[in-house]
Amino acid sequence: MRMKKNLFLLCAFLVPALISAQISSKDAWKQASKLEKSIEKTSFPKRTYNITDFGAKPDMPEAPCHDAINLAIVTCNQAGGGTVIVPKGTFYTGPITLKSNVNFHLEEGAVLKFDTNPELYMPAVLTRWEGVDCYNMRPLIYAYGETNLAITGKGVIDGQGSMETWWPMCGAKKYGWKEGMIGQNCGGRAKLLAWGESGEPIYKRLMTVQDGMRPQLVNLYRCDRVLVEGVTMQNSPFWTLHPLFCTNLIVRGVHFINRGPNGDGCDPESCDGVIIENCVFDTGDDCIAIKSGRNRDGRTWGVPSQNIIVRNCKMYDGHGGVVIGSEISGGYKNLYVENCEMDSPNLDRVIRIKTSNCRGGVIENVFVRNIKVGVCREAVLRINLQYENREICDRNFPPTVRNVLCENITCEGSNLGVYYVGLEGSDNVYNIQVDNCEFNNVKKGSTSPEDGIFIKGGVKDVRFNNLKINGQIVKSPAL
Repeated sequence: MRMKKNLFLLCAFLVPALISAQISSKDAWKQASKLEKSIEKTSFPKRTYNITDFGAKPDMPEAPCHDAINLAIVTCNQAGGGTVIVPKGTFYTGPITLKSNVNFHLEEGAVLKFDTNPELYMPAVLTRWEGVDCYNMRPLIYAYGETNLAITGKGVIDGQGSMETWWPMCGAKKYGWKEGMIGQNCGGRAKLLAWGESGEPIYKRLMTVQDGMRPQLVNLYRCDRVLVEGVTMQNSPFWTLHPLFCTNLIVRGVHFINRGPNGDGCDPESCDGVIIENCVFDTGDDCIAIKSGRNRDGRTWGVPSQNIIVRNCKMYDGHGGVVIGSEISGGYKNLYVENCEMDSPNLDRVIRIKTSNCRGGVIENVFVRNIKVGVCREAVLRINLQYENREICDRNFPPTVRNVLCENITCEGSNLGVYYVGLEGSDNVYNIQVDNCEFNNVKKGSTSPEDGIFIKGGVKDVRFNNLKINGQIVKSPAL
């Protein structure tokens, strides 16, 4: 996998200048511009392959056509690359495997509907599930170790997750689970997390359908030069788009619609050099969640997510708009979020960092500007180092969050403005700055309904520069 050298120089440039100092965004956004130019792009030969020429037929749910689709992809790959076309129509399919130098293109009016029989997605493949390495059900669209590949077009990729299919496997009654059903709550999830904690060899971590670990809609593992553009991804069994150990990734103009449990939109994990732009998110969980592995697995690999740009996106429902964590044990460096719109009473937070002393790792250099928020439920900015305190894990790995700058954010309704929770007895959250922001109709705070601020635990070097909450300037706290 190839990355230009200046990506790896960003944090070396930024960190010494930022630690425990007034943060200026000027140099940071210059680095974001350099980062954008350094990301390598996809390109494909002009050859085309229509899946109908390989036997795929529309409107046949009783006969999924994934064999024909996969044959078209392999044929295109072996010929040196090109575009595999899914034409207008509804095509029922099972698992699809992407290959190098192939642009998998869904024309306008094309719909891929994935079969909901879990057995169809076996045997298991190497992936991560909630940040833990394992062999699990094959993601509906999967690629491993490929270079120069794309998913494009104006068509729809539909996982057909619903209260009747896939979603009850989360084990929650509100999503349709009943006694006697397969569910991750019946021991599968606990077994996998225990394997991760104990360091069980990955080749022994073989999940079965009976374990109830729902697959991702799209999982791209160790791929370089990737484009995902224009399509609608909806009704995933689990996370929607999960790039894992990927480099040079662009996600552009994608609609993520997934109201299911753990229904994240886009979750880059241990990825380097990513642009997410002009996308729309309406999700049952986090809209964008940046990750780098859970607990022992994440620390063992030690591969951070880094150098990610998010811009010109719209977020509606979700637990968070742009989120770092919680599976973030490999750390995170250099996030640039700008010119986004968020608005929903069912959007819990705008910017969220969630981690714990199970995870460890350093999260640093987070820059956010020009965000327009209608309403959100909880807080505009939430940093929490006490996430999931009941998790069974080794708690000897305190994380650090530092060098966060949010500027020019407006919000017209929330419960709190900022919400910072550190670890007791340590100052692991520091150098956090909010500039030129205005939060109106904020309901409460730490001491009065007017201040809109909640800070607890080991937090220091917090600065508010021209922060207005409910029309009043808020002073920096004395911590």
